[in-house]
Amino acid sequence: MKSPFSILNAETLQSIAEKTSQLLPNESTREEMQRTIQLLVQNALARLDLVTREEFDAQAAVLQKTRSKVEALEVQLQALEKSLQNQKS
Repeated sequence: MKSPFSILNAETLQSIAEKTSQLLPNESTREEMQRTIQLLVQNALARLDLVTREEFDAQAAVLQKTRSKVEALEVQLQALEKSLQNQKS
C-alpha cells in the first residue's frame, strides 16, 4: 500500500520546504527549517485518513458495476410488472 502522502510527491514537499525556508536569513537555519517543515508535512499527511488513487479507482469501478446491475434489475422489474398488469387485464 502506498503512503497516504504519495499524492504529494517528494518534489512538491521539497518545493514547499524550500520556499518556506527561504524566508529565513541564515543558511544553516534555512536548511534545518527546510528539513523540519518537510518532516512536519509528511507526518501530518500520514495521519490523515486517505485512500490511495488505486483504492479510489477500484471502488469507483465497483460502484459503476453495481449501478449497471441496479439499472438492469430496474428494467427487468418494470418488464415483470408490465407482464403482470397484462395478465390481469
